[in-house]
Formats: sequence, C-alpha cells, structure tokens
Amino acid sequence: MYGSYTGRSRDVARGRDRTHARTRTHARTRTHARTRDRNRNRIRAFSAAGVLLSCVVLSGCFGTSKEDSDHASVAGEPKQRPKSTIPYWVNPDGSAARQVAAYRKKGADSEARLIQKIAEQPVAEWLGVDDPEGQARGFTAAADHVNRDSLLVFYNIPHRDCGQYSKGGAADGNAYRTWLDRVIRGIGDRRTTVILEPDALPHVVDGCTPKRYLEERYDLLTGAVDKLKGLPHTKVYLDAGNPRWIKDPRRMVEPLKRAGIRKADGFALNTSNYQTTQENRAYGKRLSALIGGKPFVIDTSRNGNGPAPGKNDPQAWCNPKGRALGETPTVATGDKAVDAYLWIKRPGESDGTCKGGPTAGRWWPRYALDLARNVGRADREARKDRKEHKDSKSQSPGVGSRPAQGG
Repeated sequence: MYGSYTGRSRDVARGRDRTHARTRTHARTRTHARTRDRNRNRIRAFSAAGVLLSCVVLSGCFGTSKEDSDHASVAGEPKQRPKSTIPYWVNPDGSAARQVAAYRKKGADSEARLIQKIAEQPVAEWLGVDDPEGQARGFTAAADHVNRDSLLVFYNIPHRDCGQYSKGGAADGNAYRTWLDRVIRGIGDRRTTVILEPDALPHVVDGCTPKRYLEERYDLLTGAVDKLKGLPHTKVYLDAGNPRWIKDPRRMVEPLKRAGIRKADGFALNTSNYQTTQENRAYGKRLSALIGGKPFVIDTSRNGNGPAPGKNDPQAWCNPKGRALGETPTVATGDKAVDAYLWIKRPGESDGTCKGGPTAGRWWPRYALDLARNVGRADREARKDRKEHKDSKSQSPGVGSRPAQGG
C-alpha cells in the first residue's frame, strides 16, 4: 500500500468533438483503475499542435462531459503564476477552474472563492494510455505557448500498484516502451518536468511487487530516465515514496541507484500523500545524503493538516476527513536541497470509493471544498485555544494574590 496515492487524471481535454476527457492518473491512493483506462482516458488530441493551442489556450474550447454536468467551461482563466515563484503551467480548463465557473453561474460565490484556491495553482497532468503522444504534445505546447513549463506524471508501469485501486499500467515491458516513445515524441524540445512512476520503487522495497518483475521494472525505469534526459529541456524526478511508507531511507538507496538516479535530476516525495512538509524535508535530506546529494521535490497538495490522526484505519490514506491544502507550489523553498513544493496530486479528485468518495480520480466538489476550507484551520483553532486560555487566566486571581482557603 502506498499511504495515499491517488491515481488521478487531468481534467484537460482537447478534441474537435469538444469532449472533455478525463485522464485521471494519480497514484498512491490507488486510483488509476483499469476501467478508467478504458472508459475515461478519452482525451482527444488535435493532429496539429497549432490548432490545439488555439483551442486549449486561446479560446477555451473544452466542452463539458456528461460525467461533469456540474462544471462550466472556462476560457482564459485563471492567470499564470509568476515564473519566479513557480514556472509551471496553470491549466485554464482544469476541474477546479470549471467548478469555479459553475459555482459563479449559480451565484455560489463563497464556494467559488474556496475552489479558486485550487484553480489558480499549477497542478501536474497525469498522462493516460489513449494517444499519449497527443496528450504530451498538447500539454507541453499549451504551457510553452504562455512561456511556462509543463509538469507531467508518468504512471503506466506494468503491474502497477500491486492490483489495488490504481492497478493496471502497460500490459508488458514492450508495451511500456512503445508508450514511452510516443510520450517522448510528444514532449520534444519543450520545457518539461516529469515525476516518474509513483509507487514503482516503494512497492519494490515493501515487497508488494513480485520478485519476478523486478529486473524488468528497473530496466524500464532506467530506460525512461535515459530517454527523458536525452531531451534538451526535460527534468525527471524518480518517485521515492514518503516518510511513513519506507521509514528507513537507507532501504531506498539501492532501488534508486538501479533505477537511474545518477542521471535523474532528483527524487520526489509524498506524491498524493498527506505527510507534513517538515517531515518530508527531514526524510529527504537523509536520503539525499545517501545518494550523492541529489535534490528532491515534495508534493504539498493536501498536507496542510498533515496525515489523518489515529492508527486504526487501514485506509487512512483514502479520502481522510479534515485534511487541507498545503503550501502552494513554489521553487522558492528556502532550502537548496528542496527544488520545489509541487501539487503533484490534483486536489479535489477522489482517492477511491471509500468514505463516501466517487470512483478514484473523479472530481469530488465536496472534498475539494473541505481541502480549501480547512486551510489554516488548525492554526486558527490553536490561536483560539491560546486566546481562551489567556482570557481564562486573566479572569483568575492575579499574580501575587492567593485563592481563598477553605475553612
């Protein structure tokens, strides 16, 4: 199990028939199910990048699907973030942006303001299996058109997620290599950062992936790193789990080395999980010191309140209540070991059919609202408690006075 991977998809669509495809792909909360590969990865890419750009970026021509009837199409919103803060592309027609438009249309302004907290940030796009070249070209071209980098997640390794919520992936090694080659062609020379195969290495370490598949997995990962680093403007970070999954970072060293960490730009932590930034930073530094000082990125998309309390819920990673958005994406981390805080997991998409959630990867407005509403709540409650404590002390006998003694 991953602590909380959510195989999600990007609610980005492109197609002449104006279908709004959902390529959900987010790992750890075991979300990318095979049925989603077939039924929901319906992103249609234009054959010409120029046509795609005019549709995706300029006119907002993504329509709404029957599955997302509560969404409204959005054109040109939200604005891109300053490059000095975060260089990645904000998708103007993602699930959150469309939800904002839908709320505004209904006059639900307070809800719209909450979801805007998600819509205005760059989040990763998880590539699906349908037309991977078109998807990669579309996302990277749209980002490049507004002078931004694209942030992509590859989540298609064979025997993915040990048959859990996000089971699936390529049928075999050759199928994965074919898929990878198509994605590589789609990226081309555009500036791109790739989070490579969430769960793949931690599942090797925890023994979930059968030993007979390990050599193939290492070969596929090293091959992917080699090909990605062969592109002129692509960075790649190998996924390395989170501090509560593989608790001893020494156990991740050999798998990372065998997967090509030497050529990679670094590693990624906390993908689709809820562990605190502080804990991830400490863990990452320990791991970095063991692999030549490689830097890392942290998924802060939903870790604002840390993980769910208690140890009795075996699915504490799946749609836990009371969680909050974490630090907004930035490269200004104040720590040279941490390249960026990223929103790799798409906030507001379900981890799976647990705790009342819809199918893994589906946009879930109620959960999105909770994540946004809970931002800073823990701090506010702590301040309230301190104030009440201070007030209660001020109402008690003052310093130097003595309470009356019972007679």
